[in-house]
Amino acid sequence: MDLQWFEYIFIGLAATIAGFVNAVAGGGTLITFPVLTAVGLPAVMANVTNTVALCPGYFGATIAQRKDLLSQKKRLWALVPVAIVGGIVGGILLLNSGEKLFSDLVPFLILLASILLAIGEPLKKWLNRKNKTGLVEKQISFWALLFVGLAAVYGGYFGAGLSVIVLAVLGLVLQDSLTKLNALKQAVAFSVNIAAAIFFLFSGNVDWISAAVMAVFALIGGTLGGKLASRISPNVLRWTVVFIGVAVSIIYFLK
Repeated sequence: MDLQWFEYIFIGLAATIAGFVNAVAGGGTLITFPVLTAVGLPAVMANVTNTVALCPGYFGATIAQRKDLLSQKKRLWALVPVAIVGGIVGGILLLNSGEKLFSDLVPFLILLASILLAIGEPLKKWLNRKNKTGLVEKQISFWALLFVGLAAVYGGYFGAGLSVIVLAVLGLVLQDSLTKLNALKQAVAFSVNIAAAIFFLFSGNVDWISAAVMAVFALIGGTLGGKLASRISPNVLRWTVVFIGVAVSIIYFLK
């Protein structure tokens, strides 16, 4: 889809802010997705383009915590295939649901993602309290596979708030430190995102120029966010994004 030069600047600015937000608090998709639809991309194409553009960010977050993944190889072997399958299933559902149905669901999905972002920090505090026993549960149960699979389907379909859902699921079905669970969450979320993105590559729904612009500027924003994270209150930034997400969902509802 051909956009005007100033629209690419708009997308780049949004991606920079999203990369910054993701590095400090999370929720960048609540900024980039509405901007992509605002410049004229259909909702499905905007979602697919956003998923492809986010891959470098998920990869970077996973690599950054690779040391905490080395001791979780059995968990990775069990959960990553489920995450990949779920991501592809979610992608299939997205492409087959049609533009109208997905557009009708967008305000609900954005509102859900905003709520997930809002409960992310309380969730981490709860997990910290829950896992102070020092126990480590290495066994992956059927319920862990089922819930991670369902979360992966959601991630392949829309993706915003996926990290919070996966962390909540892992915290419920596994007993371990928040650091280990968070690293596992990154690997699962990356697997979902990359599986859906690879599937989308052949769908004809990727706006490649927009995706490239977003990937580059999100990397710049993420780098800035990483350097300035200690000077900015994550809570203030998180609640700002939550407010934006709720406002955007209301606008979509009214439309």
